Amino acid sequence: MNTTAAEIQKYIYRLWPIMRSITGDGVRESLGIISEIVDMEIVEVPTGTRVLDWVVPKEWVIRDAYIIRPDGKKILDIHDNNLHIVNYSIPFKGKISKTELENHLHSLPEMPEAIPYITSYYVPRWGFCISHNERLTLPDGEYEVYIDAEHIDGSLTYGEAVLPGKTDKEILLSTYVCHPSLGNNELSGPVVAAFLHRELASIEDRRYTYRFLFCPETIGSIAFLSKRGDYLRKKLHAGYVVTCVGDNGPFTYKRSRRGDTTADRAAEYVLKVSKDTKYVIKDFFPVPGSDERQYCSPGFNLPVGSLMRTMYGQYNEYHTSLDNLQYISISSMLDSIRMYLDILICIEYNGKYLNIFPEGEPQLIRRKIFPKLSDELKSFLWVLNYSDGNNDLLEISNKSGISLDSLYNTALKCLRAGILHEIED
Repeated sequence: MNTTAAEIQKYIYRLWPIMRSITGDGVRESLGIISEIVDMEIVEVPTGTRVLDWVVPKEWVIRDAYIIRPDGKKILDIHDNNLHIVNYSIPFKGKISKTELENHLHSLPEMPEAIPYITSYYVPRWGFCISHNERLTLPDGEYEVYIDAEHIDGSLTYGEAVLPGKTDKEILLSTYVCHPSLGNNELSGPVVAAFLHRELASIEDRRYTYRFLFCPETIGSIAFLSKRGDYLRKKLHAGYVVTCVGDNGPFTYKRSRRGDTTADRAAEYVLKVSKDTKYVIKDFFPVPGSDERQYCSPGFNLPVGSLMRTMYGQYNEYHTSLDNLQYISISSMLDSIRMYLDILICIEYNGKYLNIFPEGEPQLIRRKIFPKLSDELKSFLWVLNYSDGNNDLLEISNKSGISLDSLYNTALKCLRAGILHEIED
């Protein structure tokens, strides 16, 4: 693997301070930076466009936001921390009492040091997020509130990149770019996906075509599906939502809604055979969830799972200012790239074959492929016996205990010898 810790750190620090939301220049700026790694097409979906059962909202423009206390002290300045503003807040300028202000403040009494991340994408309101400790220090009196924001006719933006393979069957890697200054829940996903794209691009003779999506969560994947959904129903072989891959927790794999797809079996196989790797397997569930909810919605039911580390909602720092640069680990992100790469190579190696000489065993000596080692012979006998058009190499590996690599090399020898025929899914 060619990706280095220094490269990941460089891009994490550049992307960290950007004010992102589901629309706006923050998304465009972030995609522009990621485009230095991934050659992607930038897609703009205009405000008001119907995308499945949704409508693309107005674009949010935020220039400034803060509060001035009765004693003249400026607080909750978004230039200090962009989590201070309720994301998608409407504009507001005026002086109000502390009692009225309290109705627009959000804090976490159970986590008094943390600033919560709150959004209001589809309900027009304004508000600020504050640590509970700071909230307790607010004096009585009149507060000056300033939110320089507007909602304009603009567009929703996402980035799409395709790496062609020998076949038009596709593998989808989807991640989101809409959370401001959150480490594990946001930046780990697009940065890992970007470098994973670069690693895959360096591999010659890819079997599958790889499609990468960098989009705002929910509305972005829905807009993408409104354009590509019918095509993916026909062509998608496997897919993953890349999120929460930057902390030090064990790997968590969340299965697709179908639960037994190639995406699911490959991820579980690689986790199982990876040495010294702790992991958790979870069946699909819609709540909580990320964009796999859209890909696995009953009308699409696509073969999309999600490999994470500590899953969203399962760590205390989730959706707070404590999900910061200190919470994530560069080495964990490198491990996440490796794990995803191993899973994708597993899918590349996997295949389903038909033994052309199924009545008895084919004569290997005459074809000059009889193995010298007994372990190799076992691999041949398993491949030949179970290549009946119903079992793929992953299934044979699970039945036999023989590594997928060994079975794959055996299948290639049998293909060249004219004993096996590969079956396309």
